[in-house]
Amino acid sequence: MGQVKVLNHPLIQHKLTFIRDYKTGTKAFRELVDEVAALMAFEITRELPLEEIEVETPVTIAKAYQLSGKKLGIVPILRAGLGMVDGMLNLIPAAKVGHVGLYRDPETLMPVEYYVKLPSDIHERELIVVDPMLATGGSASAAITSLKERGAVNMKLMCLIAAPEGVKQIQDDHPDVDIYLAALDEKLDEKGYIVPGLGDAGDRLFGTK
Repeated sequence: MGQVKVLNHPLIQHKLTFIRDYKTGTKAFRELVDEVAALMAFEITRELPLEEIEVETPVTIAKAYQLSGKKLGIVPILRAGLGMVDGMLNLIPAAKVGHVGLYRDPETLMPVEYYVKLPSDIHERELIVVDPMLATGGSASAAITSLKERGAVNMKLMCLIAAPEGVKQIQDDHPDVDIYLAALDEKLDEKGYIVPGLGDAGDRLFGTK
């Protein structure tokens, strides 16, 4: 069973408070999501392997460390996941970025894939799948399935806020995928919104209704 890790860093929790606030406008909301994504990326990469090298300083030769060949990929689930990418790239600029686009069929309520574009070496990369909200878990699960079908073998899921229902869905469908969250909220309401949540992340990021 994949682990569920709620990142309780004080800066993450502080900024998440303003992300939740309905009075926070589009510009500030976008900037805060960017900042929290960067802070979460710091935590999610904590266990990346290092290798020892030698580097010449202005004084002498020093033993130092660099990442040990672990290739990273960031895969936002469109469209709201786009809001988390730039903050992560500020921290890990060498990461490749793929995209998975899904929409919910209004009749079946099932996620339908409409766009996938991925790095050619996806099977060699540790992928971080990003979406601000993990509500029912349907879209995230479908995206992870799509990535596995295309050769991905090592994935983590990173979301700002999740409902218990969504976490259970991912654990049931993809027990090999760890989940990283800024907050695990109370429940879903009858419309499928996370409570207390932050509303529709895509609309708040892009100023749409």
